[in-house]
Amino acid sequence: MSIRLLHGVHVPHRKNTAESVPTRMPPPAMVTIPMSMNIGKPATPVVKAGDEVKVGQRIGEAGGFVSSPVYSGVSGKVKKIDKMLLFHGAVCDAVVIETDGQQTPYEALKAPEVTDFDSFINAVRDSGVVGLGGAGFPTSVKLKVDPEKVDFICVNGAECEPYITADTRTMLDDADKLVDGIELLHGYYPKAKVIIGIENNKPACVKKLRELLAGKDYAEVNALPALYPQGGEKVLIHNTTGRIVPEGKLPIDVGCIVINTSTLVTIERYIRTGMPLVEKYVTVDGSAIKNPQNVIVPIGTAIKDVVEFTGGYKCAPKKIILGGPMMGVSVPDDGEVVVKNTGAILCFDEKDAVLPEPSACIRCGRCIDACPLNLMPTEIEHAFLAGDAARLGKLKVNLCMECGCCAFACPAHRRLVECNKLSKTMLNKYNAAQKAEAERKAAKAAEKAAAAEKEKEASAK
Repeated sequence: MSIRLLHGVHVPHRKNTAESVPTRMPPPAMVTIPMSMNIGKPATPVVKAGDEVKVGQRIGEAGGFVSSPVYSGVSGKVKKIDKMLLFHGAVCDAVVIETDGQQTPYEALKAPEVTDFDSFINAVRDSGVVGLGGAGFPTSVKLKVDPEKVDFICVNGAECEPYITADTRTMLDDADKLVDGIELLHGYYPKAKVIIGIENNKPACVKKLRELLAGKDYAEVNALPALYPQGGEKVLIHNTTGRIVPEGKLPIDVGCIVINTSTLVTIERYIRTGMPLVEKYVTVDGSAIKNPQNVIVPIGTAIKDVVEFTGGYKCAPKKIILGGPMMGVSVPDDGEVVVKNTGAILCFDEKDAVLPEPSACIRCGRCIDACPLNLMPTEIEHAFLAGDAARLGKLKVNLCMECGCCAFACPAHRRLVECNKLSKTMLNKYNAAQKAEAERKAAKAAEKAAAAEKEKEASAK
C-alpha cells in the first residue's frame, strides 16, 4: 500500500533511558489516588477512613459508562477521603492511604472468566485500564464495538515524544505478553488486521516483535519514520492503513481501533492473573534529574517520592512536566501524583524550562508546513484575536490535536498551541450559542404555528 505520510517535525529524541530496565520502587509512606484519571465521569470511592486495603482491591467504582474503576496499588490503611485539585482545574475525590510497606495482595483477586465477547469487554472494564499512552479514554468503551466493523487494529508503539521510553521497555521486556494480547484481540476481532506501528528509532523493538509474530498472517509490524507526532491517533491510522478519520468522527467510523502497547499488556495481564491496573512504568528524566531511569511506580505516588527513589534532583527544578515535552502538562510542584496515564516525569533546570519571548510573525509558513492535519495556525491566531468564531469553524480548529508541531517549528516562538486551545473554547461557546438561538427560533415558530392553527379552528367554528 502506497501512503503519503502526514507532515510533522523532527524533534530531538533524547531517549536517554532506552536501555534502563524499569526498577520497581518500594511503596512510599503515603499515596493519594484520585478518582478521576480518565476521560469521562470520575469513579466513586467505595472505601472510608480507617478501612484496611490491599494491593489490587477496588477503592473506586466506575461512575458511569464512560468511566473506569480504581484500585489500590499499595496495602495499608485509608487515612481519609480528600478533595484533590487536578492540574486542569477540576476537583475530585481522592483516597489517601498510609502504606504498611508489606504490599499484601488482595485475597479475593482471581483471573476473570472470559468466554465470549461480552465477558471480554466486562473484563477490560474491570481491569481499570484506560488509554495509557496519554489519552486516558476508558478502553472498554473503545473496544465495545461490532467486531464486524473493525478492519484494522492499530497497536501504538510509536512513542514519538522526546525522552519517554516506558513503552519501549514494555515492548522489549514484556514482548511475549504483548503478543499474547495481540492474539487475544485477534480472537475477538477475527476480521481485523493487526498493525503494530513503531518508529524506526527503536530497531530492537521492531526486530523482537517481528520475530515473535513470524507466521501470524493477521499481524504485522510497521517501522515508521521517526517523525513527530507519529503516535497521534489520526496520524497513526493514516500512516499505517491509509484511512482518514473525518472531523467529528471516531476511528471506528473508518473501521479502525487504536490501542497503546502498554494498555494491551495491562489487559492481557489482568485476564491472565486478575491483577488490575495498580502501577505504571514511568520514565524519569530531564536536566534537573540526577539519575534518569525507568521506574515501576504505584499509582498515586507523589513526584517527589519517585524522584527521591531515583537519586534526587541535580538542581532545583524550574519546570516539572507529567508526560512528554510536546503534549505533557506542566504541574505546579512535585506534590502532584502519578496517575494511570502518566508516562513520564520530566524535571528541567532554568535553562531548559524558560521559553523564549515570542516576536512578531514573519509569515514564513513553517507552522502550516509542520501541521500533520494541514491546518493554518497563523490564520487561526488572526481569527482568534479578531474574535471571529465563525471563521475559526471554517478553519477547522477543532481538528487540532494540540501536538505542538506548529509552536515547535515557529522561529518567532509564538504561542500557537495555546491560541488553538483558546480558539476551540471560543468556537464551542459560539456553536452552543448558535444552537440555543436556533432552538429558540424553532420553538417560537412552533408556538406561532400552533397559535395560527388554533385561530383557524376557532374561525371554522
